[in-house]
Amino acid sequence: MELARIFIVGSGVVGKATGEGFLAAGHEVTFIDVNPSRLAFLRDLGLDARDELVLADERPSFIFLTLPTPNVGHRYDLSAFSAGTASVGRALAGAEAEHTVVVRSTVPPGTTEGLVKETLERESRKSVGAGFALASNPEFLRAASAAEDFRWPWMTVIASRSVRTIERLTELLRPFGGDLRTFREPAAAELLKCAHNIFNATKISFWNEMWLVARELGLDLDPIASAVARSAEGSFNPEYGIRGGAPYGGVCLPKDTQGFLGFAANLGVDMPLLRATVEVNDRLAAVVSGEVAALEADVDEVPA
Repeated sequence: MELARIFIVGSGVVGKATGEGFLAAGHEVTFIDVNPSRLAFLRDLGLDARDELVLADERPSFIFLTLPTPNVGHRYDLSAFSAGTASVGRALAGAEAEHTVVVRSTVPPGTTEGLVKETLERESRKSVGAGFALASNPEFLRAASAAEDFRWPWMTVIASRSVRTIERLTELLRPFGGDLRTFREPAAAELLKCAHNIFNATKISFWNEMWLVARELGLDLDPIASAVARSAEGSFNPEYGIRGGAPYGGVCLPKDTQGFLGFAANLGVDMPLLRATVEVNDRLAAVVSGEVAALEADVDEVPA
């Protein structure tokens, strides 16, 4: 595609890596941030950094929301994200071109078509599809290698109700490479990113539980974990176990998940993650059995 005009709203680790990646590809990039020290840091690097988004010309642009969304207890704190989104809406109010707002921050599913859409439409007095475009493009950047991860991504996810918006973002992002996945529901992309992070966290906690057991047994977990990373079907087969709504069964999985709980308890090791795995599976099995029973009852009631 022709070189794009890009605004990065929120210039922390994700915003900086995103903007610099686009700059390296030849695009025109402006960083937006309200933190004076952050602006000074970006300007010292020779970057175009401003404290306000101004859409002065008629050239369409991509506006990436890379604002912080920290947690407070068991909820996301979207206050800074919401304030930044509102500022974008006010900038859109006076814009002549149709700009594309792209949610790149990690947000709870439903945010793009909920909070973001409602805020932009309220502040701009325009609507999605008639005054601006809207999409989700969650980031998959590691803090230690954010710049490299943006320039050479493993995966790029794009979601929008608009096919044209997906096409334009695909054109912008495809040159960076990686596996491209597109969705028509922004909530799907948002859930994908949350699941991505939670899966990684769960895997780490799983091996930490096993590390506690290995320590009690006087064993080195590292070579064991390395071998399981090759032997377990869930490790070498990406499609294994990802079909939701189907509890595990058979002989081995129920036997070892439940039996190992008792084994670990005898060692004095509590395994809350393994216990939760069994509980979740038992609960889902009950749900599925109830649905099957209800379905069979409905079939029995159908007159012959």
